Parts: sequence; C-alpha cells; structure tokens
Amino acid sequence: MNVILLENVENLGVIGDLVKVKAGFGRNFLLPQGKAALATPENVKAIDARRAELEKNATEDLGNAKKRADVLNGMELVISANAGSEDKLFGSVGPIDITEAFAAVQVEVQRSEVRMPDGPIHELGEFQIGVHLHPEVNAEVTVKVVAAD
Repeated sequence: MNVILLENVENLGVIGDLVKVKAGFGRNFLLPQGKAALATPENVKAIDARRAELEKNATEDLGNAKKRADVLNGMELVISANAGSEDKLFGSVGPIDITEAFAAVQVEVQRSEVRMPDGPIHELGEFQIGVHLHPEVNAEVTVKVVAAD
C-alpha cells in the first residue's frame, strides 16, 4: 500500500514522503489517525498544495513539545505505595500511576507518553522514567517510590 505522510512518523518518514507500508499498518493505524493519505494522483496534488501548512503545524507541535520538555526535565515525582518487607511493593507502579502523579502536580502527561524501559516498578527507590513527547523530543523524570504510612 502506498501512502503520503501528512506528518512526521517515527522510523517511516517526514511530511510529504511517499512510502510503501503494509496494508494493515496503513489501514489500521496511519489512515484512521490522520497521519497519512492514500497515494492517489488527486491526493498527491492536494498534499503538495498543503505542504507549507502541514510543515507549519509540525513546527508548532515541535515547539510545544520542547516547551513541555523544559517543564518536565529534572522534575521529581514522589509516589507512595504499600510495601512489605525488603522494600518490595504489593503490586507495582506503572504508567497509570505516574500519569496520576503528574496530574496531582497539575502537569498534563498522557499514559502513552510514559516510557518505562524496565517495565513496572516493583520496589521502593528512585527511578528514571522517560517521557516521549514528540518523535524528536524526550524528557527524563525522576520517580521516587516511597512506602505509604
């Protein structure tokens, strides 16, 4: 399936690129999300006419993501959780808990933006969590998991 990208897609291409993708990826992700359009001659002409507008929107999105990253970088979240002996948690701390902790300090972060390379947290301590704001912008946040009283 050939599609024209309407926005930058990580590991695929930039705005206006004509790319060949598997049918399922195009049909189930790119087209419904508005990230691409079918590569018909009419769409190619329309995209070329809108290219400046699309690039302007992409630049604005990148600027907004950089502003959010400036706020998030170096931020420290404290999450209290029930813990047993040897500092092991009853349960775990995952992306939902982290987004709730962000909401408690009035910072908006989506669950899909939270990156936990080592999986959920299962013990007390201090951990580095990534926040993926834009294909070109990431932020690092420190999460401290402390025992609940």
